[in-house]
Amino acid sequence: MTAELTTHTPRVERAPLFLRISIALQTGTIFLQAVSAGWLLTSAHGETIHSVGARVMYGASMLYLLAAILAWKAGGGSHRPVWHATGFLLLASAQVVLGIAHIPSIHLPLGVLMFGLSLLALARREPDRAGPAT
Repeated sequence: MTAELTTHTPRVERAPLFLRISIALQTGTIFLQAVSAGWLLTSAHGETIHSVGARVMYGASMLYLLAAILAWKAGGGSHRPVWHATGFLLLASAQVVLGIAHIPSIHLPLGVLMFGLSLLALARREPDRAGPAT
């Protein structure tokens, strides 16, 4: 029998910068959608601003999913952010459908939920995991 000696260097895993930026962008666009919803009720240009903002928010959700996939595949990280980003994209899709259908009784609370979840994703830190000490 031969003994094999393997050394493990401590490895710290953190969310890649691109992933954090995409979550921040998504959070910001969802917040701006809330602001533009107020303009929708008070201004003649509010509908246009809210409509453009919806497209930008949807694009930010797609960017978040892309960043999560890249972080998972390229960096060998956890697949959990991919599931989170997929959920956000599904919620964003529901928001678009509800907004087009003019169903504010569901559209508004869902927007609040999305903003809260996006804030949680932004504030979330991956736990530091270190390999066995040598």
